[in-house]
Amino acid sequence: MDQCVTVERELEKVLHKFSGYGQLCERGLEELIDYTGGLKHEILQSHGQDAELSGTLSLVLTQCCKRIKDTVQKLASDHKDIHSSVSRVGKAIDKNFDSDISSVGIDGCWQADSQRLLNEVMVEHFFRQGMLDVAEELCQESGLSVDPNQKEPFVELNRILEALKVRVLRPALEWAVSNREMLIAQNSSLEFKLHRLYFISLLMGGTTNQREALQYAKNFQPFALNHQKDIQVLMGSLVYLRQGIENSPYVHLLDANQWADICDIFTRDACALLGLSVESPLSVSFSAGCVALPALINIKAVIEQRQCTGVWNQKDELPIEVDLGKKCWYHSIFACPILRQQTTDNNPPMKLVCGHIISRDALNKMFNGSKLKCPYCPMEQSPGDAKQIFF
Repeated sequence: MDQCVTVERELEKVLHKFSGYGQLCERGLEELIDYTGGLKHEILQSHGQDAELSGTLSLVLTQCCKRIKDTVQKLASDHKDIHSSVSRVGKAIDKNFDSDISSVGIDGCWQADSQRLLNEVMVEHFFRQGMLDVAEELCQESGLSVDPNQKEPFVELNRILEALKVRVLRPALEWAVSNREMLIAQNSSLEFKLHRLYFISLLMGGTTNQREALQYAKNFQPFALNHQKDIQVLMGSLVYLRQGIENSPYVHLLDANQWADICDIFTRDACALLGLSVESPLSVSFSAGCVALPALINIKAVIEQRQCTGVWNQKDELPIEVDLGKKCWYHSIFACPILRQQTTDNNPPMKLVCGHIISRDALNKMFNGSKLKCPYCPMEQSPGDAKQIFF
């Protein structure tokens, strides 16, 4: 992150210089145009078009040419200074970022199955972004066959999202009404918030929409139990239609941020109905890689320096723990209290008869003959009675 801040600081310097240089150019050139235009007008008025120039006027023209030359040279010098600032950005990138990250790659990780999974994740990402033509082209080039039914939900969701971004609520309302039962089952407030936004859009029309707003308020009836206070606020705002909602105590109803919020709520609830994560798996993986990469490059350099290459030779395990932050916590993990290792698919957590949990490797190392004594309580039991558990 520090490297990104350093590069961003250099980039801001360049942008600031570009902005100042543009204003300087515009102001300097305008002054020259006004000066030479005025001089031309004065010459034509006093001497005519074909008359010879006097010594005084020749001196004035010489000074004008010198002024133009000095201005051009100054602009060229300032532009050269900006060029050096741009080159410093490139040097900052080279200094703070490792251009070769192949050293942290694992040989043989991109087998046929892994490549196919990567292509599927990329196709799903393009579907999520509404880039259907790119996704189809990738399917053709990679030989990946995608069920057409997989594409249809993304087409509909992107169509609705594009409408919401331009503040058109009708497609989203129709979708919410058709999926009302499933939205209620997951305690979603999406449909109510869509009706609320539509009602507010009617309020913005003033008294001309008063009758329509009262009629539309009937849509709030199914939500009265869970959103009684919100509905009361909406109905109370009708009193101020004549003077305008923007001039009333209900001006908060016109907050523009609620349109961005409704887009996020729709994306979250729609993805939940489809059994998808809110964020694209490709975006999450890329972000996690950006966070982990500096630490992995550093540990790789230490491993090579100390000549202990055997430490990092497993495909499913890293040599160090990388903290990706709470936003990347998606499931529970279990670390064996005996071996102090995180459990994996090959070494799953096992529940003993007494209720204590250890890893399978610890279980195999601790039993003696046909008996196993729990390391936390004196209960003896058979290793075969242990059961694998899932978090």
